Amino acid sequence: MIETFNDGNFQQLCNKLAGKDKELKAIIKTHGHPPMWTRPATFQTLILTILEQQVSLASAYAAFKKLREKIGVVTTTKILSLTDEELRACYFSRQKIIYARELANAIESKQLQLKKLSVASNDEVRQELKKIKGIGDWTVDVYLMHALQRTDLFPLGDIALVNSLKETKQLHPHITKEEMLEIAEPWRPYRTIAAMILWHAYIKKRNIKLQG
Repeated sequence: MIETFNDGNFQQLCNKLAGKDKELKAIIKTHGHPPMWTRPATFQTLILTILEQQVSLASAYAAFKKLREKIGVVTTTKILSLTDEELRACYFSRQKIIYARELANAIESKQLQLKKLSVASNDEVRQELKKIKGIGDWTVDVYLMHALQRTDLFPLGDIALVNSLKETKQLHPHITKEEMLEIAEPWRPYRTIAAMILWHAYIKKRNIKLQG
């Protein structure tokens, strides 16, 4: 069975983890429950996630805002109608222009069908999305967590998550990914929820203002 979180169970799952882990409990006690960060399971969401690859959230949102101002709702047809110059004016790098077009073409040709992903297993979603140039594990993890609301992802390609885990658990700066996954193991099958609690701590500590 595919397990997901939603408005009805999210805070309950946060409390369940807090009951198992004193550091997660302390975050909730200090900062309250994290927001339930979700996005629609759409092409537009995947374009935003591609824009977020390896840049700050502020840079990604600036590019996405510029794109939305130019074309409104982001669709495959609209992306494919834009020239390189127009996409560059929306702060797309040369690589991200290629990735956005590859994704749009895959959806247009029905090679990728986003509706089918909503009922596919995590592994199947990963396999399908990674066939597209420019989509790697981090992008898949973000889509699984925020768009498909799957409960058990822990994307160690995310710097904010790694830093928050190190701060919260007072870990050695050079701890390995394997060791971090071991720390997250007791949070299964709700590692997504744990990640959201850790992101919440990271954002609150730094007083980061997130844009919608």
